[in-house]
Amino acid sequence: MPAPKVWVTGLTVGAIAAVAVLAVQADKGPHPRATAARPSASASAGASPAPSKSAAPATVPDGSGTGRRIVYSLGQKRVWLVDASDASRRTFAVWPGTVDPDPGTYTVSSRNEATTGSDGVEIENIVYFAAKSGVSIAFSNAVDGSSPPPAEGKQTGGVRLRAADGAALWTFGETGTTVVVVK
Repeated sequence: MPAPKVWVTGLTVGAIAAVAVLAVQADKGPHPRATAARPSASASAGASPAPSKSAAPATVPDGSGTGRRIVYSLGQKRVWLVDASDASRRTFAVWPGTVDPDPGTYTVSSRNEATTGSDGVEIENIVYFAAKSGVSIAFSNAVDGSSPPPAEGKQTGGVRLRAADGAALWTFGETGTTVVVVK
């Protein structure tokens, strides 16, 4: 029978290997079904439901204009990417910041690949389209995929998206693209 030290060493090596495998899997991101089934650690009871592409996309709101545009509904907390033929190519729910743009028509004024948001969260795919009360309003997604509730007591103009939706909006929302905000 091997000495107890050999057993302890074997168990320790096995545990370290298991932890290493789990760390590599965690570094690749959460399992898609696990993400859909559970709220993120930063979600709160009052947070909006996790944004996702709709299986049957909601209809583009009436009065949102015509042609190629991004439509943002404040009431539905939803964005549509609409092509030149007025067909919705993608729609998804969003998490608004604490400062909403007024309903109206805007254009994408600038874009930034990555920065730190006013709430201290690292963000990417930032598409600026409005300003209100000195606060820049932009679509973006958190680099870590989180959907934090708006920072308590801070004015934030970030309209947060899931990472895949942020990448799609980044590709669609070139500088000069029309953004229509509806109630």
